[in-house]
Amino acid sequence: MNPLETEFHRLYLVDDATADAPGLMTVDGRVRAMVIELARPADWSVVSAVWQRVQSDLDLPPPAIAVTGNDGYQLWFSLTEPVTAAEASFFLESLRQRFLSHIVPERISMLPTETRHAQVVPALQQITGLWSAFVAPDLAAIFADSPGLDVYPSVEAQANVLAPLKSIKAAVFEAIFDQVISDVERIAATHPVSTPVVPPPTQHSDSNAKRFLTEVMNDQSVEMHLRIEAAKALLPYS
Repeated sequence: MNPLETEFHRLYLVDDATADAPGLMTVDGRVRAMVIELARPADWSVVSAVWQRVQSDLDLPPPAIAVTGNDGYQLWFSLTEPVTAAEASFFLESLRQRFLSHIVPERISMLPTETRHAQVVPALQQITGLWSAFVAPDLAAIFADSPGLDVYPSVEAQANVLAPLKSIKAAVFEAIFDQVISDVERIAATHPVSTPVVPPPTQHSDSNAKRFLTEVMNDQSVEMHLRIEAAKALLPYS
């Protein structure tokens, strides 16, 4: 592996005995990378605030910053231990609610979903002819008008951007995950719901129940406390 591949593997790839090579998502939907993107337009002032606040407010290690080669910025969070795509989606949704609630949802993308993950960086974007790339925090602002590179980024330079970064430890991820659930439970307690989120086991197989819960959790039209209940119910499947 070259230096960039080594660093990308260290931070984001999941070893999977059932696959030919490590990837961003295993066959059974486990991930170590969580990506949140703001686009249309790229707005570094907003992304920079999120980058800073996940460190100051949540005591997380800094995520990698990427320009998409299209019209956006991404933050790449790394996990020490893999989690389900559903757990990762819920975690990112909690960040969106906390730090990006003033931004219209159409400008925000969060990956993974249950079935797909982000495009590996760097990559050439055919529409713009620009390359996506990881960028250092002090250089990110210069890409606001054109969030991509004209040429393939240097492997060594990309590796140097990733080398200082650390992964979120499992205990830290679980603590934040549990705290978000706890916070929303207190809010939901004042809005009781008569219809349970979890389908009765006699009516659904395990796979159908998991699919149902994942759909509920990822559906932004569903009330937040129901999505939280779905996320909680997914934990036994992990």
